[in-house]
Amino acid sequence: MLTVKKVEFEHPQVWFSLALAVILFFSPWILGFTAETVAAWTAWGTAIAIVALCIAAIVEFAEWEGWIALLLGFWLVVAPWFVGFTNIITARWTHVVLGTLVTAVAVWEVWSIRKSEAA
Repeated sequence: MLTVKKVEFEHPQVWFSLALAVILFFSPWILGFTAETVAAWTAWGTAIAIVALCIAAIVEFAEWEGWIALLLGFWLVVAPWFVGFTNIITARWTHVVLGTLVTAVAVWEVWSIRKSEAA
């Protein structure tokens, strides 16, 4: 039988990451860069990866999820240059800003885990 765990609010970073992923997912439509397929698919794919990571963290929280979120945030920051859509200003800044926020939340998450383990 499938049991559902009570969702804990001990790690608010997961919810911030989930909100950022939703914003990232809808940003190509909201900001109008769906025609730029590389930028749009980078946003959609990374957002889906972050959502999957957040669901995993809600089901059973683990430190590795914070490290993967950190990598995904860093990926968002460098993706415009790595994948090649730096000339699309809206898409570039969307990825850089949201990537910086995802990275900051992931650093906060890993730091809070390490701090609680040290205590």
